[in-house]
Amino acid sequence: MLQKRFGAAVLAWLLLAAAPAFAGDCPAHYVDGRLPEIRNPKLVNATRELCFGVFGVMHSGVTRTPLWSAEFLRADNLHAAKELSRENSFHAEPRLPPSQRAELADYARSGFDRGHMAPNGNMPDRRSQHESFTLANMVPQDADINRHVWASIEGTVRKMAKKEGSLYVITGPAFIGARLRKVGNVMVPSHVYKLVYSPRRRAGAAWFIENRADAEYQAMSVAQLEAVVGIDLLPSLTPQQKHTMLRLPNIKRKKSAYLLRL
Repeated sequence: MLQKRFGAAVLAWLLLAAAPAFAGDCPAHYVDGRLPEIRNPKLVNATRELCFGVFGVMHSGVTRTPLWSAEFLRADNLHAAKELSRENSFHAEPRLPPSQRAELADYARSGFDRGHMAPNGNMPDRRSQHESFTLANMVPQDADINRHVWASIEGTVRKMAKKEGSLYVITGPAFIGARLRKVGNVMVPSHVYKLVYSPRRRAGAAWFIENRADAEYQAMSVAQLEAVVGIDLLPSLTPQQKHTMLRLPNIKRKKSAYLLRL
């Protein structure tokens, strides 16, 4: 009996060692190690935290999208990411129940891009790149927005992080209004946002844009964005710090058809 138990324990250890190492250090992705706090009760149901190597996700089983993806964006990781070619590996998230997750079929022929929240272009190695292609890190995003102004925002954030040395970044969807639609079983966000926070300057700000072709972005303070999305995104900051805006560069729409590294 003891031999059987020992054998089972060894087998369990081997299976665990062979399993994909998805568990990252989630607090490291957030300012002062504190996760955002959901204030809107409509967003609370069926949420699940997912930790990855260089980003963390709060997933909603209701929308079947992330409520946010968070990164501690370091300059050294970005230099490594620049040398990494893109290998598409879109996949459903195996840690989520099938009844709460997006599937590849949901996006097929939908007319929407599978829009990364934590971008592939930020990933420093193959494992992180594969993790970024989980559908738990995607929202249905208007193709024009994803391939042009959003591509420019992501590129600008990388430049900012290299200049600053590091940035905290939180990216997510907003579901505003009563006429929201779905693609398959996945909710289409009305807007998307990207919040950046500089630990050196102790200030942050966000780009906020409607999820439709030719939409123009708005620059918002942390406080303004939190009021719109119903989430306390940076709970360790004081109200005064949340109203202090980090200066954001102006964004120009990319003219190229698609930036493959996004």
